[in-house]
Amino acid sequence: MNTADVAFPNIGIYIDYLPKKIGVVALYGIIIAIGMLAGLLMACRQAKVTGQKKDVYADYVIFGIIFSLIGARIYYVAFAWDKYKDNLWKIFDIRGGGLAIYGGVIAAFLSAYIYCRIRKFHFLLFADTALCGLILGQCIGRWGNFTNQEAFGDYTNNFLAMRLNTANVNPSYITDAMREHIDKIDGKEFIQVHPTFLYESLWNLMILLLMIFFTKKKKFHGEVALLYLVGYGAGRVWIEGLRTDQLQIGSSGIAVSQVLSAVLVVAGIVVWIIARRKAEGNPIVPEAMAYDSNATGKSPKEKKEKQKKKREEAKEKQTEEGEMTAFLNQVIAAINEEDAEEAKQQKAQETEAKNKL
Repeated sequence: MNTADVAFPNIGIYIDYLPKKIGVVALYGIIIAIGMLAGLLMACRQAKVTGQKKDVYADYVIFGIIFSLIGARIYYVAFAWDKYKDNLWKIFDIRGGGLAIYGGVIAAFLSAYIYCRIRKFHFLLFADTALCGLILGQCIGRWGNFTNQEAFGDYTNNFLAMRLNTANVNPSYITDAMREHIDKIDGKEFIQVHPTFLYESLWNLMILLLMIFFTKKKKFHGEVALLYLVGYGAGRVWIEGLRTDQLQIGSSGIAVSQVLSAVLVVAGIVVWIIARRKAEGNPIVPEAMAYDSNATGKSPKEKKEKQKKKREEAKEKQTEEGEMTAFLNQVIAAINEEDAEEAKQQKAQETEAKNKL
């Protein structure tokens, strides 16, 4: 049997060796950086599509990243306090992991709100656009958990089941169910688990596509943000329940991220229903965020249609002018022809009179 360190045996994928570093740089960090860059590009792309200035989002990204990382660390430390209470300096050592995505999301919301207040931007429109970038970053960032061989679920033998060498896994994440199904191959021990990083990555990709599609259908600013909260939250309720590295509320055994996700889903649905009933539809882009000083909130597509309509009107006008010109030419030609006939008759009369003399 294959002894690859990481494998998806039910679909025939085997990875003999999965590095955690490239040189001295952690692969996890590289993947997170790629996710951040991709998120910025996605936010800028959405800004362009909706007629906004890309600088609104490019100017924010540095602050957003810094505060999100701080928030992610604070959230993790707060719910894993037993690991740090006896050595507070460990709080600042993130080389061994310890970032919670929900802490990062909360910090991103707060920092974005403050940023929009200072710059006089519409926060809900900003959230609609920026969250498309955030969820793409989350989609990519989850693959950092894969390279670290962490954040997985309990034992399974489903289609996407992932097999890991126990020598590369944190022992505290191995459950009794995993131990009951350990495979021993050539002196190595392997566990088989839910690849929750993959579940969440695929789920986030689906939510992103829905958000992009819904951007053109929204009736009010903030509706795409609500789709993110409800969609992402629903996925986390399910996926968090599978994981063996949950941050829990004290010794209750209740996963804090699962509870928070459920609250966001319920609250998001209630707010969405109420807001949609009151919405008038076709929200415009505020002048401060519009990509040019003459912008009226219309999307590039709408502006192209307006320009096309203007060209068609100009063409019709030109056609009408052409028809009018042709008619005038016919009238002038008829008048000239009549004058020529009169001149001809007059000349004939003069000739006839001269002959009589």
